[in-house]
Amino acid sequence: FSGVLAEDVLRALLELQDTLAATTAWAPEAGRNVTLQDVCYAPLNPTAPVVGDCAVSSVTQYFQNNGTHLALTAAQGDGEGQGTADWHDHLIYCV
Repeated sequence: FSGVLAEDVLRALLELQDTLAATTAWAPEAGRNVTLQDVCYAPLNPTAPVVGDCAVSSVTQYFQNNGTHLALTAAQGDGEGQGTADWHDHLIYCV
């Protein structure tokens, strides 16, 4: 994999998503700071969403938007050889 599907790019995207999720902005008409959960699409909890309820359309969702999941590996064998499955394999299996 290369380009946008390189591990360092995926990690940077996770970091950017975390930064955006923590961003606040002053809303003068509301008289308070607003956050992502105030404006996101949260179909499973529309009345009182938290950031984790916001729908995210991102390649990082294949790893539950979690850097630890991106780093996971697992032993894998096919009867003829043994290997290690990592984020590349997980992404291929998902798509």
